[in-house]
Amino acid sequence: MKAKELRIAATTVAAFFTGAAFAQTSVTLYGVVDAGVEFINHVGTGDNTSVRLQSGNLSGSRWGLRGSEDLGGGLSAVFALESGFNIDDGKSGQGRLFGRQAWVGLRSAYGMLSLGRHNTPMYEYGVQYDPMAISTRYSIGAQDPTFQSRADNAIRYEGKFGPVTGKLFYSTGADGVAGVNAEVPGNYKVGREISGSLAYESGPLAVAVIYDELNGSTVATDDNKTRKAAIAANYKIGPVRPYVGYRYARIMTPPTSQTTNLYWAGAQWDVTPAWSLTGAAYYQDFRNSGADPWMFIVSADYLFSKRTDAYLTVAYTRNKDGSDLGVGGFGTTVAGKNQTGVLLGVRHRF
Repeated sequence: MKAKELRIAATTVAAFFTGAAFAQTSVTLYGVVDAGVEFINHVGTGDNTSVRLQSGNLSGSRWGLRGSEDLGGGLSAVFALESGFNIDDGKSGQGRLFGRQAWVGLRSAYGMLSLGRHNTPMYEYGVQYDPMAISTRYSIGAQDPTFQSRADNAIRYEGKFGPVTGKLFYSTGADGVAGVNAEVPGNYKVGREISGSLAYESGPLAVAVIYDELNGSTVATDDNKTRKAAIAANYKIGPVRPYVGYRYARIMTPPTSQTTNLYWAGAQWDVTPAWSLTGAAYYQDFRNSGADPWMFIVSADYLFSKRTDAYLTVAYTRNKDGSDLGVGGFGTTVAGKNQTGVLLGVRHRF
């Protein structure tokens, strides 16, 4: 049994009269516990400084179960249940029992089809093409939360064919908690999300494109629509992996619309087998506006073992013309003020 994970394996034998069926089932229990102390300035209407304990910084704290059953002929049944929680107060995350993931599906040589609550393709895209790998706190998610999104009521397909991986995603109601955004009879557009991505990976190179479209979350706003498309790449050069990316977004709220362009670049450097450094810069251009913020991040990580590490992350946002981007996203700092956040924490995986 590996220390990295706990595996529970069982073989089920069902015999009926003269016939017998055999199936191999495995279930894996896994998780992450991540907590740190954060210093942050220019918080709230009082323009205050705060020192606070934060849960889920480089990784959201979670526990989960993954399972599969061999059905024969190259076909397997698969599932995942993943629950987020806050290590600082012990409360459930996302306001749900399995708020991070809850799905079941079938996998074969032709790909995997699954049904339930999923990480969106935009989330999975960010994990691979954001230098900070979608850190819960301090990452591209501050500039665009879609890179950290999940969706209810979703059908997801993923197929890998040589160096090419394709994903297709359709949700009939992306968030059943928000308003009536969940499969409204007679209105298929409310909360609908359509997404797809195509990636190429060969040797040190990885490059991908993605498209995402999300309708408004209520009957009154079902014609509102947000369309996003991105292209990004990274390339391994010895111990260094540089990243570069671009995301286009058009937010349509008839009769008006807004267009933004998000650019990012950065690199990860494995200084030694134990030490790694990450640096990233994100710039968002809001068309016809001067409120175009920057965000800069530097992070150092030290591995005590394969499962336990400590980290120090510093983030800085630069605002102008009334922009209010904080290290935790828009609206998390005083408008027009720059913000600095510093995190010192520890993370353990099991």
